[in-house]
Amino acid sequence: MAAVSYRGDKLRIAVQYLVLTMIAVIFIFPLVFMLMSSLKPDQQLLTDSGSMRAFLPVGDISLDNYRNAFRRAPIGLFVFNSVFVTTATVMLSLFFCSLAGFSIALMNWRGKSFILAAILATLTVPFETFAVPLLLMSSKLPWIGASGLEFGWLNSYRVQIIPWIADGLTIFLFVQYFRDLPKDLIEASRVEGATWWQIYYKVVMPLSGPVIATAAILKFLVMYNQYLWPLMVVQEEQYRPVLVGLQYFFQLNLAWGEVMAYLSLITVPVLVFYLFLQRAFIASIASTGVKG
Repeated sequence: MAAVSYRGDKLRIAVQYLVLTMIAVIFIFPLVFMLMSSLKPDQQLLTDSGSMRAFLPVGDISLDNYRNAFRRAPIGLFVFNSVFVTTATVMLSLFFCSLAGFSIALMNWRGKSFILAAILATLTVPFETFAVPLLLMSSKLPWIGASGLEFGWLNSYRVQIIPWIADGLTIFLFVQYFRDLPKDLIEASRVEGATWWQIYYKVVMPLSGPVIATAAILKFLVMYNQYLWPLMVVQEEQYRPVLVGLQYFFQLNLAWGEVMAYLSLITVPVLVFYLFLQRAFIASIASTGVKG
């Protein structure tokens, strides 16, 4: 019986790995198609798209599409803008939203249930309903810059960062996670004389690796894929993100190979961020286990 059970377990594990491999291949296929297409001239790209040759490095393979893409648009500038805006927004969002979640979940103050309900209600409001009022407000807000007091946030990094620092979903994720933390740990810290700030950054945040990783991934994807808002508030090339820069490749002569090359290049930061966050997530889980 033990041998039969052992063989059954091996078969079940093999089936699970086979299913997971098939799912992974399905998700990888678009990336492979994009990469292979970026190496082919347009005529061959369109011809191969109807067969498995679209996923193989066959035919006239070269880096001409990448060279032409860099000539057509300042790709490095667009990638830098998106990475800078996204990274700054994610870092600020994790800090402020975790503070809000900590306050709502672990501190006692009047009206916090109403505040949480109001925050969650914002999730039902689509961006298009307040885009124009936000645009008008951003065009008149004051800012102290290098030249002194100035009015208007348009054509800047701040207009792409500050409106998106706080959001209901990120706050809700932190609230739910903080509520599940052991209450005895918080009470023991209070008894030992720790302030709420010390509990936040010395006790709670070191145990919050999973929710930090989850919130960072969701926020990164939203910010890196921003299109409508930057299109509304940024007219100068030096502040444009990658998706707005994609318009350069649909003007005048459309070259699908160059489009695929551009998409391949702007996907690199996403993959780097994922690999970095994956390692940080595993490290945080390991360190949390050691502390427990």
